[in-house]
Amino acid sequence: MTHKIAVVGGTGPQGRGLAYRLAMAGHAVTIGSRDAARAAEKAEEIAAKIGAPATIGGAENANAAASSEIVLLAVPWDGHAELVSSLAPELRGKTVISCVNPLGFDQNGPYGLTLEESAAEEAQRLVPAAAVVGSFHHVAALSLWKNDGPLDHEDILVCGDDTEAKDLVMDLAAAVTGKRGIDAGALRLARQLEPLTAVLININKGYKTRSGLAITGIKEHA
Repeated sequence: MTHKIAVVGGTGPQGRGLAYRLAMAGHAVTIGSRDAARAAEKAEEIAAKIGAPATIGGAENANAAASSEIVLLAVPWDGHAELVSSLAPELRGKTVISCVNPLGFDQNGPYGLTLEESAAEEAQRLVPAAAVVGSFHHVAALSLWKNDGPLDHEDILVCGDDTEAKDLVMDLAAAVTGKRGIDAGALRLARQLEPLTAVLININKGYKTRSGLAITGIKEHA
């Protein structure tokens, strides 16, 4: 089944990579940005990379969210609350996927910020009528954009409180890895999943690689 998906923050590296994978899998994708012209430019770049007929366009954030049934938030932590609040009317009643990682950076590298709630939980609090799911935190932006074929050596972890929305996102994970995502539990687990990204960034820097997560001990979940 294909879906209409808005990628808010789709002009950034993570958003661009996820939009590319989703569009390549046949979903109708709209890149969202504060600047509609920039969003359209990024959509053209993605369409050119796919090299085949693809349903992808660009729009200002609110218009992108309003025209889609699923909204993926791939935005920086700074300004997150303000952006989500501004989009609340467009997000109501929809599945909202948060891959936002609240990280800090200092001379020792990235680290997870100590917060009272995760980015995903904040989005759910600000838009209680949406079904917020945390996912796609740990796949590297460059892997999404540059690797050929599915990232089948990785797993996508999915957390949320709405069973139907979580199942939907686990199915969407196949656009990235070629297999269904893994149920990581309730939305509160985003508090652990989001800062774990800092660990992977440090591994990438130390080993000059693009690391990802793979969960062992689970029967085939394709």
